[in-house]
Amino acid sequence: MVSQLPVYVGGEIVRGFGRGSKELGIPTANFPLDVVKSLPESLPTGAYYGWASVDNGPVHKMVLSIGWNPFYNNKEKSVETHMLHDFNRDLYGQILKICIVGYLRPERSFDSLESLIQAIQADITQAKVLLDETKNVKLKEAPFFCDCV
Repeated sequence: MVSQLPVYVGGEIVRGFGRGSKELGIPTANFPLDVVKSLPESLPTGAYYGWASVDNGPVHKMVLSIGWNPFYNNKEKSVETHMLHDFNRDLYGQILKICIVGYLRPERSFDSLESLIQAIQADITQAKVLLDETKNVKLKEAPFFCDCV
């Protein structure tokens, strides 16, 4: 249920399928399977928005996909985070912390790569607006993102 949001998750960034940057032009940071399996089972698959930080650095807006990515027929569930910030470097091995704030849409397949990219771009546009709402901006300052614990 999305009523349990926000959800906070952290873990090491691992190599994904290599499609985010190369095929989609939308780089993603991927969690290992143990982190994916730690998410509440009641959390529906689909597109979400929220906040993300790498190695306790600045907190950035993000969108993410939770699920099996039916367009690609994945065999394992994945969590792929696209941060709305250009890091200009690989992030493998670094620690990603995310706060899943809200649900955008259910997971579904697409007729073409272009329609998938258009849907992700629409998710990004919608996430930017939603994350500027006062109630969501407050979550950017959550103690979870602090290196003080």
